[in-house]
Amino acid sequence: MKICVTSDDTAQFTKEEILEAGNLYIVRVPIIINGEAYFQNETIDDATFFKRLASDDDVQTSQPSPGELMELWTKLLKEYDAIIHIPLSSGLSEACNSAKMISQEDEFKGKVFVCDNHRVEPTLRESVRDALKLIKAGYTPEEIQKELIEEGPNSSIYLMVDTLKYLKKGGRVTPAAALLGGALHVKPILAIFGGKLDAYQKVIGSKKGRKVLIDAIRKDMNEKFKGIDKKDLYFGAAYTNNKEEAEEFIKEAAKELDVDSFELRPLSLVVSTHTGPGVLALTLTKKAPIK
Repeated sequence: MKICVTSDDTAQFTKEEILEAGNLYIVRVPIIINGEAYFQNETIDDATFFKRLASDDDVQTSQPSPGELMELWTKLLKEYDAIIHIPLSSGLSEACNSAKMISQEDEFKGKVFVCDNHRVEPTLRESVRDALKLIKAGYTPEEIQKELIEEGPNSSIYLMVDTLKYLKKGGRVTPAAALLGGALHVKPILAIFGGKLDAYQKVIGSKKGRKVLIDAIRKDMNEKFKGIDKKDLYFGAAYTNNKEEAEEFIKEAAKELDVDSFELRPLSLVVSTHTGPGVLALTLTKKAPIK
């Protein structure tokens, strides 16, 4: 079978990576600022976005256009036998449920396989990578969907934010997490549990916060992923509007955890809408096994 993968731009693949994959296609997620839609790398750049966010403009996000998604799938099914669609977790976005509904339309039923494995950026990107590898290994669409959903929980995301202001505004945190922070110099540490951002810890100052992030990954390496070779794990890191600090941090993290490196990428502007600036995050993801 000829199979392709679709996802949205929160997966943060570069144009070069998309071209190299050959069978990866991305739908756009709109950022709504004062009622007007913008798209990352098309109609708004990072500097302008963070300026608008800091000025307390009304910045929101929406799900990818259902019409745009349907148009893409229709076009792709002229070339491919099946589509694996990997959206942002249903716990954080309606995009997943919308895609599921569309996939049941007559022209897509049995051809489009939506994978709700509760992944969010940046571990969503690893799901896409796994899907591409499973396709190359000869897996069927049903097998790929099953594998991605089963492997969904085998990931960890821990992030330190400057403020909970933006997450509270968007309703993206649990009530427990919303109680963190507020005091001067307090750094809330959050984790992804079941597709929602939840409380993990709070510390005073960034230095202690960075240590908590590293210790959280170390704990998961020793417990959640005990016995799994490091080569079978993805080590990731993310930031928003603080690249130099992030680059320094991942060197520290790699040394502390005795790993070669962390793949560092900025969070998409879509996700940054809800986290705000100044985020540091570490992620750990088990690679899907190829039989």
